[in-house]
Amino acid sequence: MTPDQTRVVLQAASLCLQYPDDAQRATLPTVRAAVSALPESVPREHLQAFLVSGGDAEHYVKVFDTRRRCCLYLTWWSDGETRRRGSSLAALKARYRAAGVEFSGSELPDYLPAVLEYAATADLADGLALLQEHRAGLELLRLALLEAATPYAAPVQAVCALLPGPSPRDVAAAKALARGGPPREQVGLDLAPFGTIPAGAPR
Repeated sequence: MTPDQTRVVLQAASLCLQYPDDAQRATLPTVRAAVSALPESVPREHLQAFLVSGGDAEHYVKVFDTRRRCCLYLTWWSDGETRRRGSSLAALKARYRAAGVEFSGSELPDYLPAVLEYAATADLADGLALLQEHRAGLELLRLALLEAATPYAAPVQAVCALLPGPSPRDVAAAKALARGGPPREQVGLDLAPFGTIPAGAPR
């Protein structure tokens, strides 16, 4: 994909993963048009799958507010509920600031839709690097959403498809991604067991 097409995927995934209130729903016609204009690709396929099925507010809350393993906050996956998570969040704010973005709003700076918007609208190269740094947690989120059989797996699959190499097919392989990085990347990865991911789950 070209850089502009990659930005469309990231922005679309960001909007798809936000709470479906009136403001979010008002963006969907524009998102559908932008995604339809993308070339045939795995990210386009996943985003279109979500845009056909979508998600309502009740389902969103059920998935993201009641399932611990469906966490949209990237440093939770790397740091868990530890003191070092505060340092990670502060470093992320500083990273945004260095790119000319002053993070504000009610969400934390590691909220996946916010990270995706940063990559799409502020600094594509650094945003993709940031997603790659949190690849293990992102892939575990993808697997958890597939296990939950929710349409919200599709936008995360679209994002993972933009990153280098194939997505891991199971939890063990996703956790193994953390082993080559700094020790802190393993802190939050064993907080609770997963169930069984279907063998034929799509990537």
